[in-house]
Formats: sequence, C-alpha cells, structure tokens
Amino acid sequence: MGSTVEKIEKNVATVKMEVSAEDFNKAVNQSYNKNKGKFNVPGFRKGKAPRKVIEAQYGANVFYEDAIDFAFPEAYNKAVEEHELFPVSRPSMESLDTIDAQEGLVMTISVAVKPEVELGEYKGAEIESLDYVVTDEDINAELEKIQSQNGRLVSVEEGTAAKEQDTAVIDFEGFVDEVAFEGGKGENYNLVLGSKQFIPGFEEQLIGAKVGEEVDVKVTFPEEYHAADLAGKEAIFKVKVNEIKTKELPEIDDEFVKDISEFDTLDEYKQDLKAKLQETKTNELKEEARNKAAKFAVDNATVEIPKPMVDEEIDKTIENFSYRMQMQGISMEDYFRYTNSSEEAFRESARGDVENQIKTDLVLTKITEVENIQATEEEIAEAIEEYAKSYNMEADKMKETMTDSDKEYFQQTVKRKNVIAYLVENAVQKN
Repeated sequence: MGSTVEKIEKNVATVKMEVSAEDFNKAVNQSYNKNKGKFNVPGFRKGKAPRKVIEAQYGANVFYEDAIDFAFPEAYNKAVEEHELFPVSRPSMESLDTIDAQEGLVMTISVAVKPEVELGEYKGAEIESLDYVVTDEDINAELEKIQSQNGRLVSVEEGTAAKEQDTAVIDFEGFVDEVAFEGGKGENYNLVLGSKQFIPGFEEQLIGAKVGEEVDVKVTFPEEYHAADLAGKEAIFKVKVNEIKTKELPEIDDEFVKDISEFDTLDEYKQDLKAKLQETKTNELKEEARNKAAKFAVDNATVEIPKPMVDEEIDKTIENFSYRMQMQGISMEDYFRYTNSSEEAFRESARGDVENQIKTDLVLTKITEVENIQATEEEIAEAIEEYAKSYNMEADKMKETMTDSDKEYFQQTVKRKNVIAYLVENAVQKN
C-alpha cells in the first residue's frame, strides 16, 4: 500500500493511492460478509453461498462497491499522514484507475488542504476610545424610552387627526388592477403609524386621517417583495379608520420612579441608569473594537481559500438552517417557495459570508501561532464554568463527561478570545 501526491493546485491536493491485492481481498471479504445474505443461489440456503460461487453467478465485481468503502479509510489516512496533508474538506473520488482482485486497487482522489496564510499588518488597527463618558443626553434619552414603554394607549376625541406614532385601528383591502389579491385584507388591524410595518408609503398616507374616514392608499410594491406576483406592481388599498389611539405618557418624577423601580427618587434612579449605561456603552465599544481589530488583520492578510472548503461550509450552513426551519414546521421546499428563491440562490447568497468566516478563522489561527498565544488552565476552567452556567449545568459534572474533543474546543475558544484581545491591545485608540 502506498500513495503519491500528483499535484497541489489552488490548495487542492490530487493523490493517487494504492491498495495491495492482499488488502483489497480482505476488503472484498468484508463486503462479502456484509452482503451475502442478499443473494439467492440455487443449492444454498440464503446467506450460505461461498463468495466464489456468488462471484461466478453475479460477476467478479459484485462485492467491489462496498469493498472500496472498506479499503478507503486506511489508505486515505495513511496518505494524509505520509504526505503531511491537512485536509479541510471531505475527499472526492476522481478516478478508479485499477480495481482487480489480482492487482489490487488504485484510485485517485482530490481533497482541499489547509491553505497557507500570508499575514500583512495586524497591529495598529484604529479603534474608538474605550473610555466612554455618559452624558445627560444619554440619560434623558433612556428615560424617554422607559417613559414611552410605560405609556398607555387612549382613544382620541372624535375629529382628531392621526399623527405619527399614533395607533390606527383599520380595516383594509388591497387591489391590483382593480382585482383584490390574496393576503391583502385585514380587519381591526392595529397599525402604529411610522413603525414601517407595511410597505413604504402606506402609513404616511394615513397621517391626518380621522375616525370613520375612508382613505384610498396608493402604493407600489418593492421590486424585491417576497410575493413575486406583486413585486413592483402598483396597488390601491381601501382603508377605513375605525379608531385612533394615542400614547399617554406619565410624568417623569419621583412617583413614576417608585412605580417602575426599587428607588424612591428620580435622582437615585438616574444614578443607577448612569452606571448601567456606562457598562452597556463600554461593552458596546469593546465589541466594536474587537470586530475592527480582527477585520483589520483579516483585510491585510492574503489567503487563497479552496472552493471545496467553502462548499462544505455552505453545506453545513444549509443543514443548520434547514434544521431551524424544521423546528418551526417549515421544510426547505416551502421556505424557497415562500421567498421565491432556490437552494442555488441560497448557496450563492451565503458564499461571501462563509468565505469571510473561513478567512477570519485562518488568519486569527495564524496570528495565534506566530504570537504564541496560549490559554491557561484557569482561563479554560472559567470558560467551562460560563458555558455550564448558561445551560443551567453543574461545571464539575460537565467536566466529568467531557471528551478530549470537548477540552480542545474550550482551549481553542479561549485562544481565540485571547488573540482578539491581543489585537485590541495593539490597536490605536482615537482621542
């Protein structure tokens, strides 16, 4: 048994692998033992006919297909080890050059291998200052948001015109070329004007309307509208305004604070808001800094990603998305029909993000190696604790059942966190 690397082009290795006649015959025997019960041979009970008898009746190659599957893993693993290849995709059979019980098995396969990364400048990314100062404007904006959340809807007096942010309770029906279309009708629908729940131009035409009025709303469906039969078409919605509700806001004072919090005064509540905003804004800046620092390193690096590597990751993306859809009771066929799309279009739309993620992983891994970024036992233990806590598990019990693969996952997770922290530390903060 041996192998030769025929070529490595665009990070795809073509390898010729040989399986000796002796080893191939062992694989054929495995295939015979697996499949012999499927054959009816006169003079023998089912599953008892000798291999040579079955081969004589059905052909010498009757067991070859499964024999290849049995012989392949050992030959492939030895070739990978012998030539120090680092596969990043499933191997693909290119050709069966020889397959014979006397001569053995010779096959040519291709497999994407880990591409080399040429790092560019990865220190010196420009990021915002991480020292955020909470302003009175920040606090007042947060107070207004909380005030709005605690407002109550009240019906307006008769004759009052609807304004932006009011809730209009409407009946509506849509028509294209004077013909009502499916899904274009509703009754007593609560529509917040300015919320952009409906297609562009619809809500604006109800501002100024009064209770009891009927309004013809003229709109054009977007070109990318999910229903292909409506995309880009002009429509008229006949709308009747049944009720208009406006939000009545509470006064922001000590009494309001007592109602919504554990504090007694507005000043105390503002101090608490300030502390929380400080933490939130700082965390947002840190996350933005991490993203910018990583992107700077990735953008400056050069790496040629093999297509099979990308295709395999897209396969995984589709599998994960399909699983999530199934959990909602939606098949991929239905999803594509609802969105007027296809698997091919889905794959192409995912390709850019997948390529970027692969490049990011490769570049950050390379920097981890170059800068000798490590993960301490304490950091790994902390990561395990956080993970266990997020799933309401006991960390000690989780550690008892962890495999080597699980441990490797947490080690790599910490290293990834540390290498990004290293890039942020070596970034330049704006004043």
